[in-house]
Amino acid sequence: MRLGVIGHHRYEGLAETLRTLCTVASSLGAPILLEPRLLDAARDLVPGGTPLHSPDQIDVAISLGGDGTLLRTARFLNGSTVPILGVNLGRLGFLTSCGAQDFEAALQAVIAGDFVAEDRMALLGEAVDAHGAIRAHWRALNEFVMHKGGFARMLSARVTANGEPLSSYTADGIIVASPTGSTAYSLSAGGPLVVPTLDSIIITPISPHTLAIRPIVVPPDATVELEAIDGPAEILVTVDGQVGEQFREGDRLRVRRADYPVRIVHTPGTSFYGRLRVKLGWGGLPARDEPIPQ
Repeated sequence: MRLGVIGHHRYEGLAETLRTLCTVASSLGAPILLEPRLLDAARDLVPGGTPLHSPDQIDVAISLGGDGTLLRTARFLNGSTVPILGVNLGRLGFLTSCGAQDFEAALQAVIAGDFVAEDRMALLGEAVDAHGAIRAHWRALNEFVMHKGGFARMLSARVTANGEPLSSYTADGIIVASPTGSTAYSLSAGGPLVVPTLDSIIITPISPHTLAIRPIVVPPDATVELEAIDGPAEILVTVDGQVGEQFREGDRLRVRRADYPVRIVHTPGTSFYGRLRVKLGWGGLPARDEPIPQ
């Protein structure tokens, strides 16, 4: 079982987690590969480590950090069916599989092949120019956001689903989210919560100018297009809050279901509903003595 490690070297607790990883992996004969920048930062902890350059090198990806690190890991896999074991070293860790305190047991189970991976629908986004040519494309686990840059002006955009007009949105921006992304930026903008295994696409306006524009959930086989028709000169599209590109006049953002899902390891004793209650305070504040699921 070849383990690929992607991590945020600034997280407190990373060194101890890497020591646990090396001890368990060595005892079970599992080779470790680390992304180059993590390898450079952890050479003393993982002597003789092998650099990780491609998902073809590994059988399981281990994300050490928070939700942002897991999103970066999913982007690195780029459609590969390699499962991700997300280890939360931060505060929320809503997407991760376990906390640092449960990592050793989870790692042993993963190396033994004793785990379940939950398929999460991913999104494919394309930048389509005025001539219909695709000039860039990305994969997202959470969302694509078309938004304004620079001055505080509103964005007007034409939104279609399968070629049929939905509306012209006037808002600070528009989010096109996956079910996994329904608990992220879309939720903050007033979008609905969607169970992450229920495939769908969520379109959420950010601070819309009219009450008639509200979030909408469309089927997973829909193709959603956004085209800015008025607003600031600088229009940006951001992918999972981490990468993005400036759009030019006439460009459209086309979003559809990606061909392959992202597979996230599910550990026993955790559930989506439990995370909602405890980590997001869904339904009110949890009881003080209620255990926090990782």
